Amino acid sequence: MTDKVMSADEAVAQVHDGDLVAVGGSLFSRTPMALIFALVRSGRSGLTLTRSLTCYEAELLMVSGGVDGLVTSWVGLGLQWGVSPVVRMLVEQGHAFHEEWSHLALGLRFKAGAMGVPFLPTATMMGSDLEARSKAARVTCPYTGQELLAVPALVPDVAFLHVHRADKFGNLQVEGYRHMDVDIARAAKRVVVTAEQIVDTSEIVRNASDTMLPHFTVDAVVHQPFGAYPGECYGLYEADMAHLDSYVQGLRDRGPQAGVEHYLRENVTTRATFDDFLQHVGRDRLAALQQQAMEMTT
Repeated sequence: MTDKVMSADEAVAQVHDGDLVAVGGSLFSRTPMALIFALVRSGRSGLTLTRSLTCYEAELLMVSGGVDGLVTSWVGLGLQWGVSPVVRMLVEQGHAFHEEWSHLALGLRFKAGAMGVPFLPTATMMGSDLEARSKAARVTCPYTGQELLAVPALVPDVAFLHVHRADKFGNLQVEGYRHMDVDIARAAKRVVVTAEQIVDTSEIVRNASDTMLPHFTVDAVVHQPFGAYPGECYGLYEADMAHLDSYVQGLRDRGPQAGVEHYLRENVTTRATFDDFLQHVGRDRLAALQQQAMEMTT
């Protein structure tokens, strides 16, 4: 057991050019945005990004040049904004590839990686275009003779997660839904985490049922309040829909590529740290999101 607390820039050094990077959370829920911003600034290249429900982090990483491939079941900010025009443009122009799986199939791929088996059988995607376009293969059950689809294990080089609490050793706790985070972390070779709070191990022990992952699965811990902003962290702050609306409007006004580039200049590449970005957003705005979360959970 060693002290794994470090800065976001130090933690992102766990990522190497060409890596497969998995992101925990779901859409704009507990997305590790502080790590995404640090990864953009790191200058890494040739990365592939994988996540079940992918939000605008894919657009930021792809336009900045870090990511040129996406393995997902959905990419877009949310239903009110539709699918990503940025990813569509990059894929159609041949600048990136998009490998699509069903939500269940991608979850089973992470679970197979976590279990240490080469594949898991399922009936999902069978007979669909997703089956035909994927790396899945038909297999026959040796017990029933039933034909099934074998989805291959997905083993990320690095997993990014955001949690409510961690101790300095990497014992992690979350409140609310855990999404696919446990399987993603157990499947990955290296795990990097941002936490709203760094607490003493005695507090982890006192609330042991909240522990999502133990210390030996984690390689780096970053203390970062509001580390999922502009997304939400259950019970602590709601998603900033106005910020996301502004981002989408920027894409409409400037075009997909130029809109993302403008956002990166305003919020990411000219900010030395994520705290600098939060200061730019403003304390009053963050406090209002905290109040909304409190009203939702009390």
